[in-house]
Amino acid sequence: MNVLQAVILGIVQGITEFLPVSSSGHLVLFQKIFRIQEPTMLFDVVLHVGTLVAVFIVFWDKIFELIKKPFQKYSYLIIAGTVPAIIVAVFLSDVIERLFDSGQFLFLAFIATGFILLYADRVANGKKNDEDIKFVDAFWIGVMQAIAIIPGVSRSGSTICGALANGLEKQTAAKFSFILSIPAILGAAVLQIKNVMTGTNTEFISFAPMFFGFVAAMLSGYLSIKFMLKLISESKLKMFSYYVFALAFFIAIDQFFLKIYFV
Repeated sequence: MNVLQAVILGIVQGITEFLPVSSSGHLVLFQKIFRIQEPTMLFDVVLHVGTLVAVFIVFWDKIFELIKKPFQKYSYLIIAGTVPAIIVAVFLSDVIERLFDSGQFLFLAFIATGFILLYADRVANGKKNDEDIKFVDAFWIGVMQAIAIIPGVSRSGSTICGALANGLEKQTAAKFSFILSIPAILGAAVLQIKNVMTGTNTEFISFAPMFFGFVAAMLSGYLSIKFMLKLISESKLKMFSYYVFALAFFIAIDQFFLKIYFV
């Protein structure tokens, strides 16, 4: 892998991780269309860490508060929101892996994301702030995050929609969604590190591609978060629904008629 390829993959990871278009769905799509080999596990970990750093930079005030006082309600809310994804990852990992490999239901997942985004804009009128979030709210937001493990279903779009549907104010919903991504991204990175230690997809990548891939993921992730915060405040998530609906249409045409990429 050269530096240019690493930067491109880093940008794709950073953008799609936080924009409501599904990073996992785009990973499957890119692999099918461009016949690209899955990045090595170690490189994947580096990109995930880059996007994680972006979250820390944007929400450092809140995260630092949680670090100083870890035993507080907001910390427990994040834990409650993380539990559903852990359950799905533990008990349905084989099913999720098959969905990644086949891309069989990718067009349906993108359609689901489109409707989620349309609904999110319709319910974006809540008033709850950080102090008003209940554990049942956090749990149902976590359920939406667990559903988004399916390739093509957007994690950020689903969790923000879940937060808005439970009455959270727009910026509060976005902040909770992105901070909730920390254990999710960190967990994915830890699992990949475990696979690096025990697996075979550990080809050596030189320092330069890994470094520039990390920087690209971090910077594009930072810009994506900032962009999303602005869009949420203006209730413009539906603009991404048109994009994912179009993706779903072209994937369905290929899968059922052309059979060029999805066979």
